[in-house]
Amino acid sequence: MVGAGILLVDKPGGITSHDVVARARRALGTRKVGHAGTLDPMATGLLVLGVEGATRLLTYIVGADKTYEATILLGVTTDSDDADGAETARADAADLAAVTDEAIAAGIADLTGDIAQVPSTVSAIKVQGRRAYDRARAGETVELKARHVTVSRFDVRGTRREETSIALDVVVDCSSGTYIRALARDLGRALGVGGHLTALRRARIGPFDVASAASVDDIAESALVTPAVAAATVVGALAVSGDDARDLRHGKRIDGGGRLTGERAAAIDPDGRLVGIVERRGSQLKSVMNMPEEVAP
Repeated sequence: MVGAGILLVDKPGGITSHDVVARARRALGTRKVGHAGTLDPMATGLLVLGVEGATRLLTYIVGADKTYEATILLGVTTDSDDADGAETARADAADLAAVTDEAIAAGIADLTGDIAQVPSTVSAIKVQGRRAYDRARAGETVELKARHVTVSRFDVRGTRREETSIALDVVVDCSSGTYIRALARDLGRALGVGGHLTALRRARIGPFDVASAASVDDIAESALVTPAVAAATVVGALAVSGDDARDLRHGKRIDGGGRLTGERAAAIDPDGRLVGIVERRGSQLKSVMNMPEEVAP
């Protein structure tokens, strides 16, 4: 039986995140596999999978900041804000020629920092119990509210100009919930020529990097990151005694709130196993997520 852990997978284009989860379930021989953040079929890059009891850690990973590498095509608008959608408008060559590098830089600056972003209508956000993309594909009018997100880096790595388009290769660091398709749409709109996303690759989720990820074909042979290592990487580690580990597993609070420097930490028992995630409660610590107890090796 496969043990609990975190698995990093480099998703290829053309398949869904659920397809990757299904492959992992077959390869690892377990139904208990989940992921921390969906990638569209067009997108490639990092999926963080939780296996067995480590699925409980995904809630602490899904909200982490992310890094994306993307290509934005200015001059063409689509109904999905990406290359999978139908073209809805195309800019005149004269309008494109008037878009200077300085104007692009100014438009990007306006989309950097704390911004209010309206997600794409084909996003997975639920509207009255149904996914926005399901409503949009059914021909319904979808109006999503703006949400506050943070774009801490929005850099242009390359520019390729054609008569009918301008392609920008960009890298974006952003908070969870940021839509890169919406950045492409809003940049094109601000420049008066429209725009959409033609390529997207997720390079990082929190402390996890795609460089360490396995291909979907190598899942069965890939080593899992242990729950203790994964949790300590995400929230930091806090060593606890055997007695404290037992008390935390039984729902009791323990002394030692002053030892916690951040909001929470991964409590690690003397055998190196993850007890759970603890938070400060005054001068004490309380486990807010307990792992299923492992058998000591």
